[in-house]
Amino acid sequence: MLIGLRKDHGINTGNINMARGAGRYNPISRRGISEQTEKELLTVVVPAEKADEIFKYIYDVAEIGEPHHGIIFQSDLLCSSAYEIPRDIAEEKY
Repeated sequence: MLIGLRKDHGINTGNINMARGAGRYNPISRRGISEQTEKELLTVVVPAEKADEIFKYIYDVAEIGEPHHGIIFQSDLLCSSAYEIPRDIAEEKY
């Protein structure tokens, strides 16, 4: 997904954080025993005018509409820092 965000949408930065969690409909969690698994959280900052386009892209690629494929949310930012890769650095091959 990160490669697609870069190639198709020009997004060069994103953060991936790890968390633990249990699904709401996990049979074990219904018995009060929470089996936790590692989860990945992806955060990207995009201009407001591209927000809906990027939201749809992530939703489609991650198949969020399918059971157990995670959640997605979008919110406004008060501020963020601009990040730009120096122009004189060679692009890494995929």
